[in-house]
Formats: sequence, structure tokens, C-alpha cells
Amino acid sequence: MISLAPLAAEPIPIPGHALVACALVGLGALQLALPKGNRVHKALGWVFVVGLAFVAISGLFISTLKTFGYFSPIHLIIPYTLASLIYGVWTVRRGNVVAHRKTMVWLYATALVVAGAFTLLPGRVMHEVFFAG
Repeated sequence: MISLAPLAAEPIPIPGHALVACALVGLGALQLALPKGNRVHKALGWVFVVGLAFVAISGLFISTLKTFGYFSPIHLIIPYTLASLIYGVWTVRRGNVVAHRKTMVWLYATALVVAGAFTLLPGRVMHEVFFAG
């Protein structure tokens, strides 16, 4: 049973960061399944880009693991995510759909799925949300 109570008890920006990231996991899967290049894909793509930029930037203000002073290894994914978002938009604007597809799929897999999996480890708030209820 999912319980949002542990997430609601966390300081800002953790609840928004986590909720937007979870929504983007679903949106990204939908983007991968739906036809490409049409208005729906483009509109949902912009929602994905803005949402993932929010997740990356809000991640700068989360320091629960503090491995290296204020930061932890997960913070290394932030510049990668922001650069990949810019590159993904730039490539499709220049007509390089193959590079766009590879960038966005890799970004989805690493910045959301893999990074998100680490938040499900015991002792983390998202573990409490999904497994402790």
C-alpha cells in the first residue's frame, strides 16, 4: 500500500521533487510507447523536459546523504541531466532525430529509472512511501 505521509513529512523541495520524478517515469514510458513526431509527442516532450529540469535543479537543494560535504554521488547526475536535456532538444531542432531518440531514451533510463531505483533502498523516504505502508 502506498502512503504519501512519509513524503509529506519531508522538507521542501523533497515532496515536489519526488512527485514530479514519479510522474515523469510514467510520462516517459508513455512517450516511448506513443507515436513520435506528432503534436502530442512534442507537447508531452516539452512537459517532460521542463519537469526533468525541475527535478534536476530541485535536486541541488536536497542533501540527505552528504557524502562529500553537502553533496553525494547522486548529485553528479544533475549536470549530466541538464546537459542531456539541452542536447536532446538541440539535436531534434537540427533534424537529428536519431541522436534525439538515443539521448532522451538514455536520459529516461539513467536520470529517472536508475536514479529512482536508488531512492527505493531501505532507509530512504521513497522506500517508506512504496513499501512500508
